[in-house]
Amino acid sequence: MQKTTQSTINNVVWKACDTFRGKMDASNYKDYVLTMLFVKYLSDFYKEKLDFLKAEYGDKTDRIEAKLKREKIRLDESCTFDYLIKHKEAANLGEIINKVLMRIEEDNRDKLDKIFQNIDFNSEKKLSDTKDKNAILKNLIEDFSDSRLDLRPSQLVGNDVIGDAYEYLISRFASGAGKKSGEFYTPSKVSTLLAKLAQPKEGDMIYDPTCGSGSLLIKASKEIGNKNFRLYGQESNKQTQALCKMNMFLHEINDAVIKHGDTIRNPLHLQDNFLKTFDVVVANPPFSFDKWGEEIASDDSFGRFKYGTPPKSKGDYAFVLHMISSLNSHGKMGVILPHGVLFRGASEGKIRTKLIKENLLDAVIGLPANLFFGTSIPACILIFKKNRVHNDILFIDASREFEKGKNQNNLTDAHIAKIFDTYKNRSEIEKYSHVATIEEVKENDYNLNIPRYVDTFEEEEIIDLEATKTNIATIENSLVEIKSKMSGYLRELGL
Repeated sequence: MQKTTQSTINNVVWKACDTFRGKMDASNYKDYVLTMLFVKYLSDFYKEKLDFLKAEYGDKTDRIEAKLKREKIRLDESCTFDYLIKHKEAANLGEIINKVLMRIEEDNRDKLDKIFQNIDFNSEKKLSDTKDKNAILKNLIEDFSDSRLDLRPSQLVGNDVIGDAYEYLISRFASGAGKKSGEFYTPSKVSTLLAKLAQPKEGDMIYDPTCGSGSLLIKASKEIGNKNFRLYGQESNKQTQALCKMNMFLHEINDAVIKHGDTIRNPLHLQDNFLKTFDVVVANPPFSFDKWGEEIASDDSFGRFKYGTPPKSKGDYAFVLHMISSLNSHGKMGVILPHGVLFRGASEGKIRTKLIKENLLDAVIGLPANLFFGTSIPACILIFKKNRVHNDILFIDASREFEKGKNQNNLTDAHIAKIFDTYKNRSEIEKYSHVATIEEVKENDYNLNIPRYVDTFEEEEIIDLEATKTNIATIENSLVEIKSKMSGYLRELGL
């Protein structure tokens, strides 16, 4: 039997989206499609495990039960994908699917608690009236019944196939649905770059305060190369938090701690009533988020705003300050931000100055425009470190090196390697990077605008005026000759 590749999963499940296209926005139907993929994977995984145990222990149900209790997932026959196939013609199909999801949660509360609570397969508001809703859900189940979609572990090519397929689908939803759907996803290559720059190592605790679907945390964990790490995240959108927890499970990261809530107003990763601190902190927070929670800065019980209070209309530095407060004594962080944080004045300028004076800022990296879903503005990556050994700041202008795409521009592996190698070696490359002393930054009034430090000006070729005049005269003489010949031809034709 042919094994299931990531490409096969991608194609089959993306085709399943046809059931919803034209009926609702992708930012909504992604939840139904990705949830059904998750249920199909759980069912196939459990069914294969059960078949193995029955083959090994026969009718010794007590031995089978004991083994099943140690598995990562437990499913009753009434909450499998096969059960949904049997009931796809039911008049109350949406209600049946909801009950299946609820039972899966209840039987696996330690791993999947509340993971489905914000998805409703019986919603007439989103899925139309009962007749149309049943037709949509029946088609969805049939789409996932495709014989090519065999998600049993023994039939998958590689350990990360299902997780990587899930990531692929999330990226397709983000790219195809504009800003609303793109907010929860950082493009894969950008996540890879930030994960490399953060340089996580074995044993690290890694935290993302705006974790979205979890792609950045997963990329950071893959940099380590083994399972000796712990991931922590917080996400303000409940359904996106559920998506993140599913994503972690599919990548076999079963002990990630993903909380739901507003990170600035209500940080939930605490230890002894103080902010928990981490070895690595990475994030792609919402750009210039207004109404971020300025009112809570005056009652700063966690000490996050000792460097100042960001403006009410722009929360970029609110996330930066939260992240710095979440670093342990040797911690390192990388954050993706709009370029405005490099040069805006007033309260942001004061915060920036204090961070530089305390020698926390390690590097500023300018990225190409149009990398992110929902916005074409260029972004930058800021790297901060506690207990830095350097007393300077590395500037990299990578804005001109990218692969042009139809909707978004892309970073290639070669671009990522160049940025990372330049950062790791703190290299000075003409028109690309510069290591600036703190004195140099001070002379620029602590303005971090990259062109102040990396000169990318290309001198234009000097024009030889005499040669140009001669060339113009030659062209004009040729035109006179051509016009004369044309007039002769016209006279011969009697025109």
